[in-house]
Amino acid sequence: MIEVKGNIWDYHDKGYWICIPINGNVKSNGKAVMGRGIALEAKQRFPRLPYELGQEILKIGNVLHHWGKEGLLFLPTKNNWWEASSLDLIEKSCQELRRFFDEVITDYPIPICLPRLGCGNGRLDWETEVKPLFERYLDNRFIVVGKERDERN
Repeated sequence: MIEVKGNIWDYHDKGYWICIPINGNVKSNGKAVMGRGIALEAKQRFPRLPYELGQEILKIGNVLHHWGKEGLLFLPTKNNWWEASSLDLIEKSCQELRRFFDEVITDYPIPICLPRLGCGNGRLDWETEVKPLFERYLDNRFIVVGKERDERN
């Protein structure tokens, strides 16, 4: 895993796939709850995304989802939007992400970018809680893009 500071959307604009943290909640209108952080930014950039993702969550659950046409991957960090992020769920997401690129998209040529999952609105600590999980599962195909300011809001 490679660590950098910056804006993850700058990488997306250059053609990199990026990972968006999600929760497992779907509203009564069928749209995924995407109310804060990078998920909110994705919702603002892609207005049809909340409904399409919500339908996928309803079909197959709170697991890794991909929107290949836009270069987006969605990684669960929480079951419910109001909770703190779950280290167990982040570990499962890291395992699914690694498996996705080891078994499904084996020839993808550029690194995949992801934020410090669970370290903003999820209230986890990067250095002591999340980074060790990333180091266990993610190799140099993955770029972790940390914000220039403190991750906690």
